[in-house]
Amino acid sequence: MNRTVLFMLSLLLMSVTASAQDYGQSATVRIWDNATAPHSNGITTPEEEPEPNRIANTSTAELFLYPADTAQTPDTGLGIVICPGGGYSRLAIDHEGFQIARWLAANGITAAVLKYRMPNGHPEVPLEDAEQALRLLRGEVPGAEGCVCEKVGIMGFSAGGHLAAYASTMGAVRPDFSLLFYPVITSEPGHQGSFNNLIGKERRTAESDARYSLENQVTAQTPPALLLLSDDDKSVPPVSSTRYYNALKEHGIRATMHIYPTGGHGWGFRDNFRYKARWQEAVLDWLKNFEE
Repeated sequence: MNRTVLFMLSLLLMSVTASAQDYGQSATVRIWDNATAPHSNGITTPEEEPEPNRIANTSTAELFLYPADTAQTPDTGLGIVICPGGGYSRLAIDHEGFQIARWLAANGITAAVLKYRMPNGHPEVPLEDAEQALRLLRGEVPGAEGCVCEKVGIMGFSAGGHLAAYASTMGAVRPDFSLLFYPVITSEPGHQGSFNNLIGKERRTAESDARYSLENQVTAQTPPALLLLSDDDKSVPPVSSTRYYNALKEHGIRATMHIYPTGGHGWGFRDNFRYKARWQEAVLDWLKNFEE
């Protein structure tokens, strides 16, 4: 069966379901699994939750939908696909996913948390999940009715930030903008675990590292970006963000970067990040200006 037939079959099989768990979403869209997606990540063991809200071994892609809450604020007309981090080995789907989505919805922005499949050495897999999520939120394929938006961006945290930038630079379906929180971008110096899981530790070469170091993939077609990170991040060096920012500016693409003095890595929506109110204000202000 060729890829086109598999793709069409996946659209027929795609359904909106009640989630096995309630995270405050209005609906959950099952995008596809390894049997119906264009490519498989080769994972055959069950998905796991080794600790609360940390999902590993993902082999089924799902999209958790949070429509803009117009009872609290006017609908901005914007939609955002959220890609949680986790080193391409698991998903920190609470403070880098559901909590973010509820906050966006409360501010008039439709949000969709993407439970993407782990690459397991198949780098095309998470990208095709992100591309399909963008199609869904734009209404290009059925399944997200009631949450379709004209302008759809992508937001990612850590390795999820790599996925968001990956879709922005190498995807067949590009977001309208990207919001990148302490993103993995470059391989050296970078978060080696993310690159090992994306490409496959034994398959990594200088060429593959360069290909997936996304500062090398920026073109004039890359969408605008907002980057937010901490200066003292030891897990993902700030150079990942600065290289991506510089590449965007070299191509004349609008970009803004906020580097907070402290906070380390992985703060997401956590209250103990002392600059939480500042990053929230920065995101809403940037999105407001983006609309204008």
